[in-house]
Amino acid sequence: MVSLIVAGEIGFWVVLTAGLLARYGLRLRRTGAVLLALLPVVDLVILGATVADLRGGATADWTHGLAAAYVGFSLAYGRRLVRWADGHAAHRLAGGPKPAGMPKYGAPRARYEWGVFALTLLASAVTVALVAAVQWLVGDSARTAALDSWYPRMGLVVGINLLVAASYTVFPKREK
Repeated sequence: MVSLIVAGEIGFWVVLTAGLLARYGLRLRRTGAVLLALLPVVDLVILGATVADLRGGATADWTHGLAAAYVGFSLAYGRRLVRWADGHAAHRLAGGPKPAGMPKYGAPRARYEWGVFALTLLASAVTVALVAAVQWLVGDSARTAALDSWYPRMGLVVGINLLVAASYTVFPKREK
């Protein structure tokens, strides 16, 4: 499973790079758009392989939960990541404006961090839903018991991100 997740991550970046190179380097906007639209297919392959592995009789371990987390975070953060990469590719390959970075100070930074928190909350919710769905699809709690550890793990991730966002609200970083 780890190999599949690593291959999926590599595949994601290869498809993203190919889409941006087609769009800006080769000026093939439609081809670039089609390639970028294929990014969710990588997630579906990972999810499908995870379910197939477990339904085929495998006993779940942490890697099956990692696959669910990969898909959850990819779905939640994917659009933002593609926008970020698209802005940088437009700047470097097509002479577009330099993309604005994240805010560094005060209320704008706090709003940014709350946006990150919202995405993390969504990613964690998707991960938990996928883990629960996989457990339900397999229908054998003895073989999927290892996936139970992903529920508190996602709660911890959300909790840490909540503390970070709250810290930027309560203790805003000030410009020097």
